[in-house]
Amino acid sequence: MKEQTNLKRILTLAPVVMIGLAYMDPLVVFDSFGVVAQLTKGHTATSYIVIVVALLFTAYSYGKMVQAYPFAGSTYTYTQRSFSPYVGFLVGWAVMLDYLFLPMVNYAIGGVYLSSAFPAIPYPIWVIILATILTTVTLLGVKLTANVNTLFVSFQLLVTITFVGFMVKGITNGIGAGVLISSEPFYSTNIDLGLIMSGAAILCFSFLGFDAVTTLSEETLEPKKTIPRAIFLVALIGGVLFTTTSYFLQLVHPDFAAYQDADAASMEIAELIGGAFLQTFFLSGSMVAVCSSSLASQTSASRLLFAMGREDSLPKRFFGYIHPKLGTPVFNILFIGVISLTAIMGELEVIFSFISFGALIGFTFVNLSVIAHYFVRNKQRGGVDTIRYLVIPAIGAVVSMWLFTSLHISALILGVSWIIVGVVYSFFIRKKKLRLDLAIEEA
Repeated sequence: MKEQTNLKRILTLAPVVMIGLAYMDPLVVFDSFGVVAQLTKGHTATSYIVIVVALLFTAYSYGKMVQAYPFAGSTYTYTQRSFSPYVGFLVGWAVMLDYLFLPMVNYAIGGVYLSSAFPAIPYPIWVIILATILTTVTLLGVKLTANVNTLFVSFQLLVTITFVGFMVKGITNGIGAGVLISSEPFYSTNIDLGLIMSGAAILCFSFLGFDAVTTLSEETLEPKKTIPRAIFLVALIGGVLFTTTSYFLQLVHPDFAAYQDADAASMEIAELIGGAFLQTFFLSGSMVAVCSSSLASQTSASRLLFAMGREDSLPKRFFGYIHPKLGTPVFNILFIGVISLTAIMGELEVIFSFISFGALIGFTFVNLSVIAHYFVRNKQRGGVDTIRYLVIPAIGAVVSMWLFTSLHISALILGVSWIIVGVVYSFFIRKKKLRLDLAIEEA
C-alpha cells in the first residue's frame, strides 16, 4: 500500500477565514485595551489603525508568496525557495516559536479560567482535559476543526456585539462621554505620536494569525486565489473589529487612568455597563476564544512541522507522516499536544517572548522573499512591478524590523539562543546527509 504524503484539498474561503480569525482571537481586543489605553493616553483606536495599515503590507506579501508557492510550509517554504534551503530552515525554526508555543499559552489561560470557576478541580487537571479534547478534535481532520471553529468564532462575535451593544446603551444613557460620535479616541490635544507607535507595537501581537492560514494552502481549493483573499480578509476584519470595539471602550470609560487594574479593564467596564450578566457572558466568550485559538494554532503548527518533515529538515518518518484515513499529520498534532502540557508549569512570560520573536522573524522574511523571488530572481522590475515587488514588501520588512526592536531584551536573548540551537541542529543534519550521500556514491 502506497504511503500517503499529501494533504486533502477540501477547504473553501469561508472556513479558511474562520480558522484565521480563530487563531487571531476576536476577543483579544479586550485583553490588551486597558494597558494600551493608559500607554497611549486614551488613543488605543489610533494605534490599531496604525498597526492595521502597517500589517496590510505584510499581508500583501504573504498573498504574493502563496501565489508563487501554494504549499503548506508558509514562511519556511517561501524563504527556502526564494533564498536557500539553509536560510529556509533557520527561518522555519524561528517561526516554530510562534506556532509551537501558542497552543500551550491558550491551554494555560483556559486552565486559569476554569480553575477559577471550578476551584474544586486543580489547574493541572483542567490543562490536561483541554489538551486532550482539543488535540482529539484536531486529529480527526481539518474539516471538523474548521466547522468547530466556525461555531466558536460566531459565538465570540456574538459576545463582542453584545458587549458593544451594552456600551452603546450605556453611552446614550449618559455613561462615560455621553456621545456616540467623537474624535477623542482617535485624536486629542494630548496625543503623542511616539506613544501611539509604542501602542501599535504592542497591538501587533493581536494580529498573530492572519498569516497562519498560509499553512492550509495544500488543504484549500484554488489556494492561489483563496488564500490571498483569506489573508486580507482576516487582517481587515480583525482591524475593523478591534478598532471599533476599542473606540466604544474608550467612550464608555474615558478616564484611562482610573482603572483599578489595567490588565482587567474590560472586566471593570463589563461590570459598569452590564453587571454580573455581562461579566459572566464575557467570561464564557473568553473561554470559547481559548478553545478556538488552540484548535487553529495546533492545526497550523502541525502543518508547518509537516512541511519541514517532508523536506527532511526535520526527521521525515515522524514529521512528514500523514494518516491515510484521517488525512492529518497525526504525529505532529500529538507532539504539539504533549508540548502544550508544559502549560501546567504556568510560567507564560518566557513563552510570550518566544512567540513574539518567532512571529516577527516570519513577517520580515516573507517580505524579503517577495523581493528575492519576483524582483531579483524573476527580474520583474517594470514601473508598476517595482512598486509591487520592491517598494511594498520593503515597507513591510522595515515595519516588521521596527516592531522587532520593540521587543524586550529577554525576548531577543531567548530568541537568539533558540536560533543558535537551530544552527547546531542543522549542522549535524547536513553532516549526516553528506555522509549518506558519500556512502551511496561509494556503493
